[in-house]
Amino acid sequence: MSRLSVTRREFLGAAAAAPFAQAKGRALPTRPLGKTGFQTSILAIGCGSRLAMYKEQDKGVEALDLALRSGINYIDTAQSYGRGESETWVGEAIKGRRKGLFVATKTQARTADDVMRTADESLRRLGIDRMDLLHLHSLQGPEDLAKVEKEKVMEALYKLRERKITRFIGITSHTDPTVLAEALRRYDVDCTQMALNAALQGMRSGEGKMRINPAMTTSFEKIALPVAVEKGLGIVAMKVFGQEDIIGPDSPPEKLLRYSLSLPVSVCTVGVPKHEYLHANVKTAREFEPMDRSGMEEFSGKTSARYKLALDRRFRAHEDA
Repeated sequence: MSRLSVTRREFLGAAAAAPFAQAKGRALPTRPLGKTGFQTSILAIGCGSRLAMYKEQDKGVEALDLALRSGINYIDTAQSYGRGESETWVGEAIKGRRKGLFVATKTQARTADDVMRTADESLRRLGIDRMDLLHLHSLQGPEDLAKVEKEKVMEALYKLRERKITRFIGITSHTDPTVLAEALRRYDVDCTQMALNAALQGMRSGEGKMRINPAMTTSFEKIALPVAVEKGLGIVAMKVFGQEDIIGPDSPPEKLLRYSLSLPVSVCTVGVPKHEYLHANVKTAREFEPMDRSGMEEFSGKTSARYKLALDRRFRAHEDA
């Protein structure tokens, strides 16, 4: 049996699978998405590898429908997820219910021409006439940032925003907090998405490549998050559970989610590989109370000591496609 099928079952109680009807009186809390003017539910539905686990479109759309009916109004997809399949499934799920939803997708294009071309493809697959947010997807190390600069990638995103093909633009990274921080300082973006979890995931820049150091203290929380907060960006947390790699007896899913929601973020993206996981995450979000600073430091200290190095190794060349 796979790690994914075992791990969370060990930590989800009977209440985790309770139907949404039991929490009817309590809506999902919302927060401002930076300066965009949109009030986002504090949970977003992630449409990457976890959605792809359904394999069949009707089952994937059913999971998305469940998320939307739970009160989630932020959808996180990307052009590369399933080579466009994710955007297609999202398009089916939101058909006839576009109002009030925030649809974010991402481009891995690294030339201006490709950014423009793939934006049209996203609109077609999503079945919409305008995206709410288009991110530059998965910024890597210094060489990647240099390529983005050289190929005028951000200028193309600016054009798409000016032409109202997308309302907002952003940058994502789970690889290098130092490079993401530099990109956020350099470019005029509205939002950002980064790896923020209690294991303090965070690669750092080496000389032209990623370096892993067991004593490394750098993290997105310490390096990139303050820049995003200072600029008033809409901040999306991802890798909250480290794709289940940091779930354990002392770090159950509900505590990991509570930790990330206690950071100065707008929304946390979670996947739905199983319906009961969505029920559990929605329950945690509905009952959310922020952790105090000392509790966060104690929890992240223990979690990062146990998982951080392995997490950095795993995500060094990761692509959630």
